[in-house]
Amino acid sequence: MDRPFISLLTDFGLRDPSAAICRGVIAAIAPDAIVVDLSHEVRKYAIRDGALLLWCALPYLPIGVHVAVVDPGVGTERRPIAIRSGRGDVLVGPDNGLLLPALERIGGLAEVRRLGNRDLFLEPVSSSFHGRDVFSPVGAHLAAGVPFEQVGPVLDRATLVELDLPPVRIGDGRLETGVVYVDTFGNVKLAGLVSDLTAALGPLASGDRLALEITGSGAATARTVEVPWALTFGERPAGEPLVYEDSYGRACVAVNQGDAGRQLGLVEDLALTVRRV
Repeated sequence: MDRPFISLLTDFGLRDPSAAICRGVIAAIAPDAIVVDLSHEVRKYAIRDGALLLWCALPYLPIGVHVAVVDPGVGTERRPIAIRSGRGDVLVGPDNGLLLPALERIGGLAEVRRLGNRDLFLEPVSSSFHGRDVFSPVGAHLAAGVPFEQVGPVLDRATLVELDLPPVRIGDGRLETGVVYVDTFGNVKLAGLVSDLTAALGPLASGDRLALEITGSGAATARTVEVPWALTFGERPAGEPLVYEDSYGRACVAVNQGDAGRQLGLVEDLALTVRRV
C-alpha cells in the first residue's frame, strides 16, 4: 500500500472516549496511516473473544500494524509485546494470549520483542491505559517507519502466554470439541474447524444428521441434540437448527433466523462431542 495501515481492536466500547483517544494518538504520530477499527465491542476482559476476532480478520487485511488491547492485566507484570509475522505484519498488544492464534493465518511468528523503548511511549505512562500510552504510540511509530528492532529486546517464543482453548480431539467417528464463541446472532462457534469435523466423520452432505452430545461442565443436564448439516441457512426453515461451515472454515451451530446459543442452551466453554446419528 502507498500509505501505512493500522488496525485497532479493543474492549473499550464506544460510550467512553478511550477508542477515539487511541485513534488520536495514532493520528498525531502517523497522520498518513489508514486506520481501520476491527471492533471496540469485544466483551469486557474476554481475551479469547478478541483473539478469535483477530484470527478471523487479519488474513483479509493489508499487511500492516495491528494494535489489539484486551488487557485485564494492565499495570501488572504482564509484558507489553510486539510480534512480527511471517507475512510481514506487526501485532502490538499485551502478552496474555490475545495475539497468538491469528499468527497461524498470517505466516506464523517470525520474531517477538518486549516493548521497552520508552522513547516510543507517551509519558507519563498510566498504570491503567496502556492502549493510549504504550500500544497505540508504538504501533503508530512502527507504521511511520521506526524499525521493528527498536521497540525493545527479543523474547523467547516459548515464554509467551498461551490461551486456554477447548481441546479438539479427532476420533474414529467422533469429534470432541467445545464452544469457543457465541456471536451477536447467537451462532455458536466450535473450537474445531470443519476440516477437523470431516477428518473425524468423513465428507458431509446437506441433510446428514449429526448428534451433539453435551456432557461437559456448564451443561444443566447431559443431553443429545440432533441437528442436520447444511450448506446454507436457507436450507432450513426459520427457527430450525443446523450445523454449518462459517466463512472462516470453523464448525458452527446456528438456528435459521434465530439464536442457537439461547435455543439450544449452548454457552462458551461447554464441552460437546459431534458424531453421526
